[in-house]
Amino acid sequence: MTTRSPFGCKLLPIALAVTALLNLGACSDEETVTIKVETKQKPKLDVLGVNQQPQLPSVETLMNNGTKAFFQMRPQYAALSGLKSSQTLVVTQDKLDNFAPDVNDDYRQYMREQAVLLLKHEPFADKKAESSRLIMANIFLHLAGSEKHKQGFIEGYFGHQPYIINQINGPLVDIIYRFSDAFEINSSADVKSYLSLLKEVPAQVQQIKAKFIRDAKSGWVPPKSLMVSSINFLQGFSLVEPKDHIVYRRLKQLMAQSNIDKAEQKRLLQQTADTLNEHVFPAYQKVIDTMTEYLPQAAPGDGIWAQPGGKTFYTFAIKDQADSDFSADEIHKIGLDEVARISADMDSILSQLGYKYGTISERMAALAHESRFSYENNDKGREKIIADLTGYIEKINKRMPEQFKTPIKYDVIVKPFAKEIEDTASGGQYYPPFPDGSKPGVFLVNLRDIPSIAKFDLPSLTYHETNPGHHWQASLNMDIANIPALRSLAPYNSYVEGWALYSELVAYEMGMYDDDAYGNLGRLKQELFRSVRLVVDTGIHAKRWTREKAITYMMEHAGSAESEATAEVERYMAWPGQALGYKLGMMKIVELRKQAQKLLGPNFDIAEFHDVVLLSGALPLDMLEQNVNDWIASK
Repeated sequence: MTTRSPFGCKLLPIALAVTALLNLGACSDEETVTIKVETKQKPKLDVLGVNQQPQLPSVETLMNNGTKAFFQMRPQYAALSGLKSSQTLVVTQDKLDNFAPDVNDDYRQYMREQAVLLLKHEPFADKKAESSRLIMANIFLHLAGSEKHKQGFIEGYFGHQPYIINQINGPLVDIIYRFSDAFEINSSADVKSYLSLLKEVPAQVQQIKAKFIRDAKSGWVPPKSLMVSSINFLQGFSLVEPKDHIVYRRLKQLMAQSNIDKAEQKRLLQQTADTLNEHVFPAYQKVIDTMTEYLPQAAPGDGIWAQPGGKTFYTFAIKDQADSDFSADEIHKIGLDEVARISADMDSILSQLGYKYGTISERMAALAHESRFSYENNDKGREKIIADLTGYIEKINKRMPEQFKTPIKYDVIVKPFAKEIEDTASGGQYYPPFPDGSKPGVFLVNLRDIPSIAKFDLPSLTYHETNPGHHWQASLNMDIANIPALRSLAPYNSYVEGWALYSELVAYEMGMYDDDAYGNLGRLKQELFRSVRLVVDTGIHAKRWTREKAITYMMEHAGSAESEATAEVERYMAWPGQALGYKLGMMKIVELRKQAQKLLGPNFDIAEFHDVVLLSGALPLDMLEQNVNDWIASK
């Protein structure tokens, strides 16, 4: 297919084949990349170089081609990341992501082709340049997704996901953040841009609906429970009064902080309400109707195994999301072993504290309901949670120089999830700061079920999401000089989540729990939770567990409240393999540290080790291992 631009954009030459042009809106002469696929005989992609090109484009050109293509397709990612056109290489303002099925097919093929060409280049002698070449090729393959599956969609960070409509992520959820977190309102003109983009939402929703239908016609329909949860989310998003909607409320808040006069604010808010009623809500209702229509065709099982070719997709997901060559059975066994080991540690501590009877889950649940570990179930309790989390950040920040040599320059703040999505969101989530520092990192905490939040659970959650976890790692990653924007946002789930879980261990080793045995129990509970994920994810997707069996296992072994266990299990159902990255990534970092300690003995420096792990940015685990080995050799 061909999508033609009405703006007469210059087409940049690329090496591979002819025919389909991707162009997602206005662009300057230097801002559009051609995405082409062969309509007659498509050349086989051969990373070994059999399919020689007359003239191989430079590494820089190929990196730029892929970067432009990605941000043309996913401009919302640029807006939410605070990237400028000089970094994305295209104009991304006032554009929404394109999910048109055929265009996305072309995009995925194009990204694969750019990766293949990058891998055909001779290795660079310079280590940093060579790392960038390999990492960018790897990122492009990640964004191309599973070659054997056209179903699902590609998301910037988590790559190929199976269901374009689900209850926890994807474009119908992500659009909330575009309008709540990625707009700066200083004038009426800014609001007009906001409303203009809001009117584009129905077109995007139509693309998503078309993709859902195409996938369904191929036999790829989500499990019934995900369909029901998705419909509930969509209804919560669209079956409300406009003035109660997050888009309206957020715009009202932004305008109140601007210089726009009150009368103009009132007029613009009425336009917002009209746009929601006349454009956005009806579009979402059409999706609800479509999903309701397809409910009888829901997958016959809760795991990805129930989809056509689902076993192959899960093998792909394990490698892509967990960066692991382990089989599902091997990962399941690792999970069971870790659950047993950590449970024994927790049993020992609980017994020493006088809690000797009942399962680990029962004793932890009883602890959580003690008044000294509970928050008031009201606004005062919510404010106290935010204050406590902020206090943990301030406390750890004072200790960071003890084990970390390279400081960061970005702040991080704590905010609650938006009400519209908290029912299906995880317990905590992190968004990086803008590279220019104009917006801090954000730690989102889920306050949907205050009675289920125990005080002793919060320190480890904070260290995971902020420092030394996600915020510290992302801040250092963003500060690496002269790397492509896509690499600064590198989508390595096992590295990123593995580091964050490892950070919980580091906080313990730094003495953050020296006078807090209950907080240490909370830390072990979180590590147990991530080990339970290994069992549950592989159980659902490879061993054909039901949703109910997985929820029960999580409640019995992780001490999760039913609301938390349900949201988590449905998250794993929607994101096959993603939950594996935490524990497997952490175990790899711990393994590398033990190796370095053994070989270096008294010359081992924990702060140097942390710099080695962090200062090259997020990357595949085999490249991390090589970096650690090089550092050991240099010592």
